[in-house]
Amino acid sequence: MRIDILTILPGMFVGPLEEGMIRKAREMGLVEINVVNIRDFTTDKHHVTDDYVFGGGPGMVMKAEPIIAAVEHSCRWSEGEGVNPRVILLSPSGEVFTQEMAVSLSSERHLVFICGRYEGVDERVRQTVMTDEVSIGDYVLTGGELPAMVITDAVVRLIPGVLNKEEAAEEESFSMGILEGPHYTRPREFRGMYVPEVLVSGNHQLIARWRRKEALRRTWHRRPEMLRDAVLSPLDRKLLAEIWLEEGAAEN
Repeated sequence: MRIDILTILPGMFVGPLEEGMIRKAREMGLVEINVVNIRDFTTDKHHVTDDYVFGGGPGMVMKAEPIIAAVEHSCRWSEGEGVNPRVILLSPSGEVFTQEMAVSLSSERHLVFICGRYEGVDERVRQTVMTDEVSIGDYVLTGGELPAMVITDAVVRLIPGVLNKEEAAEEESFSMGILEGPHYTRPREFRGMYVPEVLVSGNHQLIARWRRKEALRRTWHRRPEMLRDAVLSPLDRKLLAEIWLEEGAAEN
């Protein structure tokens, strides 16, 4: 996979792309990530990438010319490889990013992220080079750089060979349709808090049941809307019934 990140602040990516899992994936040759400075595609001596809004209004808008030129430059690689790039504008008005979207993007050969800033980008960017518009949540950031980092992390970790155990990606929160339950490690006792006995029992069937039940319990408490869309087995429904009885008893 190749990822091109188009930004006017390339320095923001120095740390995140050179540490942890992303560094490992790059060293293994599983992903190539290029940070492209949009200012390099301006034509004026001051490298201006924004201008006033036609019709009046507060703030500045990123200019179409340098962004489109930067996208076209990045897409030459796709043309040479015979693949279709996904050109993703990161903005608050985009489709909300999900794990399902991360899985879809992880199968692509070439991703191009446009990091918007200020009041947004000239509409002609959407009309000419953009294929997707994505937001990472219902809040406003100062630019698309942090969303680009978030999506890159979520996508790269799904590339086969990046994680030591690929099944770990499949069993995590959201991949299962529900949140993960609690985890424990040594020591068994810490400041009067003990690891649940079932986890040290050696009974793998009971451990699996406990983990699923606690995952359902956490989802019910924190993200109950996820249960409406999750594919629940007969055992899941039985466990939820037990949880409701236990929680009701606890309230009483």
